[in-house]
Amino acid sequence: MKALAVILLCLLPLNAMAQERRGAAAGRFDFWVLALSWSPTWCAERRDRRDDAQCVRQRGFVVHGLWPQYARGFPSYCGTDPTVVSREAMRPALGLMPSEGLARYQWRKHGTCSGLGPSAYFNTIGKAAQAIRLPAAMAGGAELPHRLRPDALVASFVQVNPGLRREMLAVACEGGALTEVRICLSRTLQFQPCPQVAARTCRQREISVPKP
Repeated sequence: MKALAVILLCLLPLNAMAQERRGAAAGRFDFWVLALSWSPTWCAERRDRRDDAQCVRQRGFVVHGLWPQYARGFPSYCGTDPTVVSREAMRPALGLMPSEGLARYQWRKHGTCSGLGPSAYFNTIGKAAQAIRLPAAMAGGAELPHRLRPDALVASFVQVNPGLRREMLAVACEGGALTEVRICLSRTLQFQPCPQVAARTCRQREISVPKP
């Protein structure tokens, strides 16, 4: 019976092993994941919401969030304080994240696990985003390919960010299209190896890259 349990555990999909720990102790985590969403994919999938401010501005990468992580798994919804986060506290991230609604949600789910106050958390998001250089094609400085290999996208981020290595980031895809690039950072915002995150990179041979 024990052997069967071990076999079933090994067969679980990787996302089932992510081990979200709701209500965990705040401030106790190992590293950050900075999630950069490719906005054109989000907008292309929501044609009925083309008037959304995120889509009207025709943006490329936007900050989805900055997530505290364990070596295995991640904490979520660690706070019990019902205080509404002020717009002033969110200001360092408002030019990077597509909406105040997303910023508030990210605070509730992830920021409360950081051990930081709202102002410090959003300030950290700003610092983390500023530390990342985007490949020229993804930043509008070169022709954007219609399709690319996930490993080529990883290589392009590694090339323009000294100290970043392949085992420190992952490409996420859905429906054959680029959705996110997730970069691991230490608690002091240095590039950080993260085998569990990197192992979940997109496995498709090629993915589409909708244009802004």
